[in-house]
Amino acid sequence: MTNGVDVEALKETVGQIQNDPALGKSRFRVTNKWDKGGHNTCSIGGYFAAGQERKHNKEFNLEADEPKELLGTDTCANPVEYLLTALSSCMTTTIAYHAAAKGIEIESMWSDFQGELDLQGFLNLDPSVPKGYQMIDATFHVKTAANVDLLEDLYQFSPVYSMVSQSVPINVTFVKE
Repeated sequence: MTNGVDVEALKETVGQIQNDPALGKSRFRVTNKWDKGGHNTCSIGGYFAAGQERKHNKEFNLEADEPKELLGTDTCANPVEYLLTALSSCMTTTIAYHAAAKGIEIESMWSDFQGELDLQGFLNLDPSVPKGYQMIDATFHVKTAANVDLLEDLYQFSPVYSMVSQSVPINVTFVKE
């Protein structure tokens, strides 16, 4: 085990996907139900991975709301904070896994993520202002005996980093009920 990762199992998984690329195809799902105002709940239960449908050990429910200044009830994190959560979590996991595969031990790691957002875009007050984050700053603090330079490119393998930094097409459909 390196960084809490079973490196032999990781190598086995990589080998299986190399031999059968179809095993690398995954589909993750979330169902969202709006409550009122800015409050809604996402449910996560099943996913497709390693060539078959699978279920998590339990269903996960994540609530989202908005702070009072944005007319929410401030009962939980807002969606853009969840985006930072997904980004930081995925980049951290990616660094830990790729470091483990390279034999680099990490004693501890924490990060600080901040995103700049101008509500003029969301509120359609200025069409030249982006609706979402204009910049995200990420700082990783890593305790390791290895040279930190060896870790600096690993985050780029993060799927969420790739999606956020390069943007992914989103197909949207409405069904009247």
